[in-house]
Amino acid sequence: MKSVSRQSSENSVGRMFDRIAPDYDKLNHILSFGMDFYWRAKLAGMADRKKQIKVLDLAAGTGDLLIALLRKNPNIIEAVGLDISDNMLAICRKKIASYNLAGRITTICSDVNSSGLPDNTFDIVAMGFGIRNTPDVLKTLSEIYRLLKQSGSALILEFSMPSNKVIKFFYLFYLRYWVPFIGRIISGDKEAYGYLNSSIEKFCNREEFSSLMREAGFQNVITFPLTFGIVCIYKGSKTNM
Repeated sequence: MKSVSRQSSENSVGRMFDRIAPDYDKLNHILSFGMDFYWRAKLAGMADRKKQIKVLDLAAGTGDLLIALLRKNPNIIEAVGLDISDNMLAICRKKIASYNLAGRITTICSDVNSSGLPDNTFDIVAMGFGIRNTPDVLKTLSEIYRLLKQSGSALILEFSMPSNKVIKFFYLFYLRYWVPFIGRIISGDKEAYGYLNSSIEKFCNREEFSSLMREAGFQNVITFPLTFGIVCIYKGSKTNM
């Protein structure tokens, strides 16, 4: 496994994820009631299995989505996991080694928009629960588009708001009160899990995000809401015009 550092986690989001890295996985599983495994498996199942492919996982974090993709798709011949937090990537590298996947993966510590990776490189660019943390969503989508080969696909997993008003009410109550409380108890970091709540509430709705994908150049944009709409997988293609 290769590891490359192109930018340290100097901004506030990077520092926050460096702080919570040791408890990140445990809290993900607790706060999602284990549904995060299912959500990642659904995304991994959307990868093209008909040919050998190269995959990039942006905001790879501790590697759960990257590992799900590789385990479900043996046709992935090369994978890159990129994240701004080196502490998160350190955990990712340990996991990759434990699954004997190190020979197929390179990790890069970098901001999403400063990777230095060449144009038209990957068949799939995936991103799980990371795009809402970027300062410019359209710029990030344009970067994903640049990195994809022609006929490649973006697969983006992100939190969203349920359309059902009753479910939305209870979901917001959980986000605003229980998520920061549980996060603070387990991690000791009140700021990080308060940020989680606010970042989800402020993020684009499904229609707005789909529109941004089309603005970035993606064709055939499809949404796949999961678990009453609290998360959504977005798929878009880079096609020849």
